[in-house]
Amino acid sequence: MKLTRLWQPRNPAFWLMVALNLLSTVLAWIARSFELAPVAALMVAAFAIGNALLGVYLMWLLMRDEPVRPARDA
Repeated sequence: MKLTRLWQPRNPAFWLMVALNLLSTVLAWIARSFELAPVAALMVAAFAIGNALLGVYLMWLLMRDEPVRPARDA
């Protein structure tokens, strides 16, 4: 697997991975910055971990597959 395969801006999975990782970062920041009720803190933490895991799975898929190449017209 090559790390350079992650950069695939033409692939929607790339942008979903970026969005999920940013969202999990924001959720982790919220969980640490604010005093939430225990149930709310647990829900925010669960969503942050779930987003991070889904983002890592998408990273793995992007690194495993060949990048999408644009079609060349003759």
